[in-house]
Amino acid sequence: MFAGKTIIVTGGGSGIGAAVARAFAVEGAKVCVADLNLNAATDVATAIGGIAMACDVRDEAQIVDLVKKVETAFGPIDIFFSNAGLARGEPGHAASASTEVWQLNWDVHVMAHVYAARAVLPGMIERGQGYLVNVASAAGLLNQIGDAAYSATKHAAVSLAESLAITHKADGIDVSVVCPQYVATPLLDMDDDSEVGGSLISASEVADCVIAGMTAKDFFILPHPQVADYMALRGTDHAHWLSGMQALRRKFLHESESGELGEMYKFV
Repeated sequence: MFAGKTIIVTGGGSGIGAAVARAFAVEGAKVCVADLNLNAATDVATAIGGIAMACDVRDEAQIVDLVKKVETAFGPIDIFFSNAGLARGEPGHAASASTEVWQLNWDVHVMAHVYAARAVLPGMIERGQGYLVNVASAAGLLNQIGDAAYSATKHAAVSLAESLAITHKADGIDVSVVCPQYVATPLLDMDDDSEVGGSLISASEVADCVIAGMTAKDFFILPHPQVADYMALRGTDHAHWLSGMQALRRKFLHESESGELGEMYKFV
């Protein structure tokens, strides 16, 4: 499925992006590793025989330029793996993050996917084939305690992916949205060599799930299968789910040693 395909991976310099770029390369794809940090992207691309490009996904013009350069180097884009993300947390109440942080979350977690779709959909529709993969989060299906901006924009990312799937299936375009829970990446001040277990998995495990999920053309790719059970509970008994999340927040606040969101995986 992936051999010979032209693939762009944003946020590919580390974490899930880097792991997925490596997995695509093993499958025989032509991979462009795009990242805000060109040095990190270059390290990954050099190791997998791909190409590296700097890209700030908040800037539509940079994504358009990225697509044009990759098409010149490798040919039409077959798969756009839109992965760049961030987490800032909130200093106090659920609306306490600054307007700038809310806007940053919106730009990276939502508009970057919009810009990617705008850049590649016309060509994919003309060719009658293509694949858009947006990385959201289990927070986009459930919630992330302590980071309302992250949760809200990840929900929007899932909704956008649904719209893409509904509208463009008839055009031959496949769409998946990746919704992991806790992954050992720089977002949690960890990397793929960190000790994992329980609800904390490695980026390489996520990459394996991505390859399997895309091969099956699953819309939801859930590296943490238990998320499906939480989704079902939320859908059938929202009050029960909400009270459970409130209890989880109390437990975290009372028992966490640091109070940092990076420790949340220990309580899930």
